[in-house]
Amino acid sequence: MKKSLLIMTLLILAACGGVKKTQEALNSGNYTTAMNKAIKELSDNKTKKGHQQYVILLEEAFAKNKQRELERISFLEKDGNPANLETIYRTYLQLKKMQNRIRPLLPLPVYDEDREAAFNFKNYDSKILDTKAELSEYLYVNATDLLKNARNKYDFRKAYDDYKYLNDINPGYGNTAAKMEEAYQKGLDYVKIELKNDTQQIIPERLEEELLDFNSYGIDNFWTQFHTNPLESVKYDYAMNLDFREINISPEQTNEKQIIKEKEIRDGYDYVLDANGNVAKDSLGNDIKVERFKKVRCSFYQFTQFKSAQIGARVSFTDLQNGQEINSYPISSEFVFEHIYANYDGDRRALDNDLIAFLDLAAVSFPSNEQMVYDAGEDLKARLKNVVRKHSFN
Repeated sequence: MKKSLLIMTLLILAACGGVKKTQEALNSGNYTTAMNKAIKELSDNKTKKGHQQYVILLEEAFAKNKQRELERISFLEKDGNPANLETIYRTYLQLKKMQNRIRPLLPLPVYDEDREAAFNFKNYDSKILDTKAELSEYLYVNATDLLKNARNKYDFRKAYDDYKYLNDINPGYGNTAAKMEEAYQKGLDYVKIELKNDTQQIIPERLEEELLDFNSYGIDNFWTQFHTNPLESVKYDYAMNLDFREINISPEQTNEKQIIKEKEIRDGYDYVLDANGNVAKDSLGNDIKVERFKKVRCSFYQFTQFKSAQIGARVSFTDLQNGQEINSYPISSEFVFEHIYANYDGDRRALDNDLIAFLDLAAVSFPSNEQMVYDAGEDLKARLKNVVRKHSFN
């Protein structure tokens, strides 16, 4: 009983808290928030008596929001600035959207007043279409003028954004799609990639291909195109150079280490003799015997095959318009090959389990220098990827 009472109390408090927050949103002029909260509660159960306050709050918030937004539209229209058209258009859309959210809930009864909540809906379709037509023309003229008289790539990008928004709200308007593509192409930064090897080692062809495969890097840079095979028809804005400064590969080494292990192990048992030299008996008449131990010894020979490769490189970015280097970043990576195997001389039982595991292994072939450089390059790719992601041309 007490548990049920507690649950009911918590539910009442939660409901009151929801109404309070909705009322606070209404009182502070956050009408959309108030309407959203009320609609959410009423969508679950609009006839519930406990939800009556949400009906009243929704009715009031809707009326106040509509009045405020229409007054705002009227002011912006009187101002006559075409830059306000987008705000007017969006406001009409929001007014229509809110009506469409409330409409499925109707009728909403107000029990204490024996009436239905009043929502003075308006048809905004003609206003939306008229404003969209004006806004479309404004966006198109403005973007086309910007495209024609662009002073830099940022102007082309702004024109692209205007065309894109126009295409979103009014698909197929004029030749917007073609203009948008033109603005995009002119707003792009083109970067040519060059790889240089100043070392005495050969860079594996596979590594070079993967380092220059920017499609695999997952770089989301809408306004930048990287070309590993520069085209004569493209005027490049920047150059990215990856210069290999050093590639060091250690000699193949096999190091031996001897470990002497000793251990006492069980080696059968001995009978206990009494004072007369006979086998002693326990209280049940059984022979008494004790475990016998002996010390065993083993020489463990551990062999470690080792080879390492280090790569040192430098990434630099150059502005091809003025020939100035913008930034440079040193990057490096290392790969270590290590293989351990072992054999022994003596009693194997003296060895711990972690050593015994090495006895099942044998010497392996060392990786080639080319493979070592490639493996070291795996980490280099990740570092290069981070550099390209962090560097911004815009």
